[in-house]
This record gives sequence, structure tokens and C-alpha cells, in this order.
Amino acid sequence: MPEVLRGALIGCGFFAANHLHAWRDIADASIVALCDRDAARLHAAGESFGIMARYQDAAALLDAERIDFVDIATTVASHRPLVELAASRRIPAICQKPFAATLADAQAMVEATARAGIALMVHENFRWQTPLLAVRQAIAAGRIGTPFWGRISFRSAYDVFSGQPYLAQGTRFIIEDLGIHLLDVARFLFGDAARLTARTARVNPAIRGEDVATIMLDHVSGVTSIVDCSYASRLEREPFPQTFVEVDGSAGTLRLGQDYRLTIADAAGAETTDVSPRLLPWASRPWHNIQESVLNIQRHWVTCLHEGREPDTSGRDNLQTLALVQAAYASAATGSPVAPAAP
Repeated sequence: MPEVLRGALIGCGFFAANHLHAWRDIADASIVALCDRDAARLHAAGESFGIMARYQDAAALLDAERIDFVDIATTVASHRPLVELAASRRIPAICQKPFAATLADAQAMVEATARAGIALMVHENFRWQTPLLAVRQAIAAGRIGTPFWGRISFRSAYDVFSGQPYLAQGTRFIIEDLGIHLLDVARFLFGDAARLTARTARVNPAIRGEDVATIMLDHVSGVTSIVDCSYASRLEREPFPQTFVEVDGSAGTLRLGQDYRLTIADAAGAETTDVSPRLLPWASRPWHNIQESVLNIQRHWVTCLHEGREPDTSGRDNLQTLALVQAAYASAATGSPVAPAAP
């Protein structure tokens, strides 16, 4: 049996419970210590998951405990100092998205962990959702021939601000918080992009940032894709948190639609299959799709640590996704196409 890896979770906020539940489901990993500057949150998480080693200072935790990896589930401003702290102790690190506020900070984290010879993975979990994995597998299997056009869409009126009120305060919102996932999915399905054009809008007057974005990407592979996201779209059936995908290929089309129905059409006809995520025992609808993806990506991390290989969503890989985010904001500000910066 593989060695059980000892982990520490830094950050016990809104999303951290999903991380902790998923770690419980992975036999060869265990969270043995928690850290949060908020004593009440730290106590609540520790009591809920039976973790007695609790710290309000990350350096103190890493100095006191024998840790094989850290899972950083904090807000973006703390990512670089925490990753560099882990690197200084040669402890592999997972970092929540957005990886960094700037490409310079992201590059510094990648370089720090490379010098330390440790793994760094960004918790970019959308590409680990079961329905999106099914889309990728269908394309890779040649079910629709060679793709030439695609669309990745997430449109909703779900109130994300009640659980994460800080999202309403930043001057940047939907591209940085949600669009970053969809841009990563676009890379996952179609490869890197050489250029993009973006338009944004703020519909909700109670927030500071944009809540609608439409981005057109020119991929190196020759595919043109549209990434569109909205938290201002009131639909007949609220689809949150489903991502819809359309792909046109030389031999057919693919559509991932409502209720996780995947339809592939070609000259022989159309076939629809159910690619729903599992409802894990600790998960709840409608979040179960995202919750299962947390388990999938964390299991991938443990496998990579055991095998000594780079995670699919490594810090180095995520530089490309973050460059698309920065280019989208630059394009929205200027109204012109922008080439993402080379990491």
C-alpha cells in the first residue's frame, strides 16, 4: 500500500469544507493540521473534521508538524507568501485559484518551487468535472472529427455573494472568479490561444466588478472558441453550477446541455448519453458536480506525488490560463484583440 501522505490545510473559509471532505475519501492522504487566522473558523473546521492540530500562523504549523504537502485554500493576496513559505521548507503545495493577481507573482511562485524541487499544483478543478472529462474523451476519440469551433458557457442568476460576500467588493469579478475556469477548460479542450477579444458588463449595481463577460479566442490549433459567463441571467430553469459546451467538428457536433446530457451527432444520426457526476455521500445538489471534481483533482495530486510526476494543472501550466485572464481584462479595457503574455 502507498504511504499515507500527511497534509495541512491553510484556510478554513467557505470552500474549505469541500477540500476536507474530499481528503477524507482518499485513503493514502490525511489532513493532520489546520491553519486559519480566524480563530472561530479554525475551531469550527477542527471540530467538524476531528483535527486537533490547529494554528493561526502558517510558519508555526510548518515548523511544528511533519507535513508532506500543504493545501492552500485562502484568498489570492496570500498565495505568493504561502507558496514561498512552503517552498522554503521544501514542502509540495496545492494553491487555490486564482493562482495570483499578477503574472509576475505567479511566475515567482513557479520559480520558487522549481528551485526547491517540489511539486506545485493549482486547484483548477473545472477540467476535473465528470461531464467535461466526457467531452474531452469524446473529442480525443475522434467522435466528431477535427474540431473547428467551440463554445463554453456558464450563465446563471445564482446568488454567489451570500456565501462569498468579498466577491462583490473587488473591481474584478466574473473573469477572475469564474471565467478563469472556463478559459482553462477552453485550453483543456482546444489547446492554447494566440489571441483573444473580450467584452464585459456590470448588470448588478450592488457589486463593483463585471458580472458578464464574452471572450472570443483564436487557438493555436485553428479552433475558434467563445467563452461566455454571466451571473446576471435569469433563466426558466436555473442551471447553476452547470457548464454547457458546444463543439463543431469536421465529422459531427457535440453538445453538453442541461442535466448533463451529452449529445453527439454525425452523418449516422445522434446519440445522447447521461454524463452526470456522482452524488458523493457528503455532497449536496446542485454543488455535487463541483464537489466531485474536488475529489478528482485531489486524488490526481496524491497520485502525482507518489509517482513523482508533474500535475496536469501545475503552476507552470496555469501560467497560460492566468495569461488569458489578464489578456481578457486588457482587451475589455481597450476594445481591441490582445495576445496573451508569454509566461
